[in-house]
Amino acid sequence: MTGWKVVGMLPNLPKMIVIGAPHTTNWDFPLAMNLIFYLGVRLNWMAKKEFFVKPFSYLWHWLGGIPVDRQAANGMVGATVAAIQQRAKIVLAIAPEGTRSKVERWRTGFYHIAHGANIPIVPVLVDYGRKTLTITEPFIPTGNIEEELSQLQARFKGIQGKNQTHF
Repeated sequence: MTGWKVVGMLPNLPKMIVIGAPHTTNWDFPLAMNLIFYLGVRLNWMAKKEFFVKPFSYLWHWLGGIPVDRQAANGMVGATVAAIQQRAKIVLAIAPEGTRSKVERWRTGFYHIAHGANIPIVPVLVDYGRKTLTITEPFIPTGNIEEELSQLQARFKGIQGKNQTHF
């Protein structure tokens, strides 16, 4: 994986949401694609709809991409939960920050989707300083969002993004 080391493995579960952070650069995408091929997993991922322009939109869909209208967030969680419940298997990757820019607080859609679909969240630490992708233990959301988001974010303490000013 181009000098990167993968620590851990995805759990052998039919459905999960994988959150990868910090997301600070466009280079996170090819890194994530390398991880997918390395693990041999069919993974779906969400990105802003503006990313899905021709001629690349066909490639993004083939690679598991799902375009998201970030302005229409209200129905997104419910629609995603329904889509997950209709599938026997799905691994859905989401950047919890929702952007490459620095944020004070993660977006909560990934949490609400996992809780609504009753599936675990698997945090993946993207550490450019150590060139390591660390797959951590699954986390089952209970609905106590404030406490659990704080616990999830604590797992990422000390992790270095490529753009250090963004995380």
